[in-house]
This record gives sequence, structure tokens and C-alpha cells, in this order.
Amino acid sequence: MESIVAEIEEIVNRETKSWDTQDVDLLMTVFHHDMVWPWPPDSKTHDPMNWVIEWGRYDDVRWRQGWQDLFDTHKLVHNIRTIKRIKVSKEGDGAFAVVDIDTLWRDENGIDNHWIGRTCKIYSKVQNEWKMTAQVGVLDYDDVTI
Repeated sequence: MESIVAEIEEIVNRETKSWDTQDVDLLMTVFHHDMVWPWPPDSKTHDPMNWVIEWGRYDDVRWRQGWQDLFDTHKLVHNIRTIKRIKVSKEGDGAFAVVDIDTLWRDENGIDNHWIGRTCKIYSKVQNEWKMTAQVGVLDYDDVTI
């Protein structure tokens, strides 16, 4: 299982590097072709009844253009990501990573787009490589009680 954990760490770090370098080609290597990415409108919206879905199922052209648009219109102020936990299925074919992120983008008008909180990145082993199949968008759990 240690080698699988290392593989998951690598894909999380590869995704982080793609944001840091604003490399769309590298970012596209992370996603599974069946990925769908719902997103909370802000870090306090834990109830998925209020989440949005911007781009539908993975489409290389659409997703590539969407991320390139972000990179072309925003400056990355900082991107701090910390892996908090990696859990692998007993079969070794599924995993998730809990990652705390603080990513700040700023557009040309000085308006911030701040991704801050905790994500859960979900992966599946596809042939011989890991791909992200889903991600729970960035949420702040500081005030959540169960």
C-alpha cells in the first residue's frame, strides 16, 4: 500500500505543480475522462443542494479552454496545498486524498478568487495509472458540528 500512497501523492503534487506553473497540458493529465466536477459556490456551502456544475462531464477541449481562460485572466498570488490524509481501498484500485488548500487568484481588476478550505480528491486506478474521478470542492469545516 505504501507504493500506492506514493502514487497518489505524486498525482496531487502534479496537480499542484500544474496550478503553480499554469500548465494546462499537465493539469489535463490528472483527470479521468468520466470526471464530473460539482462545486460549492463558496467554502461555507456544505449542502450539495446549493452546489453548481459549470462544465459537465470531462471534455478535453472545453475543460482545457476553461482552465486556460483562468490562467490568461488571473494572476496566481499563492498556492499552498497540504496533503492531510490518503486512504486506499483494500483492493488497491481506488483512493482518496484529503488536501487543505489556500489558492488565491487575482484578476486584472484586482478582484480575488480565493479557493480556501479542504478538498477530497477521489481517484481510480485506470489501467496502469491513477486518474481523478471526482473532487468535493473546497469547503471550510472550522464551524461544522456533527
